[in-house]
Amino acid sequence: MTTELFPPVFDAFAPEHRPDPYSRYALVREATPFLDSGFGVEFVTRHSECTQILSETLWSHQDEAELFHPEAAKVDLPTSFLWMDPPDHTRLRRLVSKAFTPTSVTDLRPRITALVTELLDAALQGGTIEAIEAIAYPLPLIVICELLGVEDTELVHRVGPHLARGFDPDFVLSPQECIARDQASREILQHFRELIAERRERPKNDLVSGLIQVYDSGDVLTEDEMLATCVTMLIAGHETTVNMVGNGLLAFVRNPDQLALLREDPSLAGPAVDEILRFDSPVHMTTRTAKRDLVVGGRTFAEGHNVCVLVGSANRDPRAFDNPDAFDVTRYAGSAATARHLGFALGIHYCMGAALARLEGEILFAMLARRVQTLELAGDPVYRPNLLIRGLKELPMRMA
Repeated sequence: MTTELFPPVFDAFAPEHRPDPYSRYALVREATPFLDSGFGVEFVTRHSECTQILSETLWSHQDEAELFHPEAAKVDLPTSFLWMDPPDHTRLRRLVSKAFTPTSVTDLRPRITALVTELLDAALQGGTIEAIEAIAYPLPLIVICELLGVEDTELVHRVGPHLARGFDPDFVLSPQECIARDQASREILQHFRELIAERRERPKNDLVSGLIQVYDSGDVLTEDEMLATCVTMLIAGHETTVNMVGNGLLAFVRNPDQLALLREDPSLAGPAVDEILRFDSPVHMTTRTAKRDLVVGGRTFAEGHNVCVLVGSANRDPRAFDNPDAFDVTRYAGSAATARHLGFALGIHYCMGAALARLEGEILFAMLARRVQTLELAGDPVYRPNLLIRGLKELPMRMA
């Protein structure tokens, strides 16, 4: 009798495992690389198979909206280019990627440094803080709003969590959560309609003005595409980074020796961000659909077969990483070959804002190590119920 024939029940998403789904991932991952989820997609649990699927363009991403949100069309919400295949995905990504060139991101270093300094000044003055509201949320929120030209950060802060929760499959959402998601979508779309109209009259040096110029110059960008692109950049540009920062702070609190290493060697700040993304990824799953019969890990998937890549499981796979359950800020430092984490995905859907998220994390954690001598929990961490964009709701901490 083999465990391949009798895999354990998959319960990593159960509320009692919210603080630590990784031990539950491990049970299934060691039993089988593929597991029927019971809701129309097959879980992929191991790093090698997940890497292959994310890297190959013959695995489509355009069906995720329909798989997870079959009712979305009824509320008239535009489809994000995150859920598109070439050529539309290529066209829209090319237009948006101009805002995230290495040069444009590097130019943000002084502003991000000043913002991190301001946030840490306030945190150190307070002593005891709720770190998600005090640090993790305002840092990426302010940066992406300034980039886009969105001035109403309070609106974004209010609706963002509902939109992030709304990425989860509809069948795990309560009726109230679905209503809140749809209302938040309408609010943020209306905000962008008004902002676009304003920028047409009075353009500024921001991304919304840039998209208007593309649209008005006759490039292939429809009004709905412009709206969906704005919302995508806004939500993807801060909700996942909020979780990266929160997860990173918690990892350093629980592993003070790693904060000490970063304090001794500030050059580890960049590798530390990669380790945070591997160790406790802000995004735990994404779907793909076979565009034709495809073979992965010796298994043939028929055209139209849906899979759910478990990023959180793949990033802790011992077949790919030595001592995967250890938080090690030196893992991605130096010249030693280390398997690539999937925290930013791979292939054509590799996170477009990866360079910006890295810079925000690098500056924050380097300054944290330099300025903070005491970092400890002041209460129990509280997690959001989210499955896909996973992270903390509350993180009480003491800083000195």
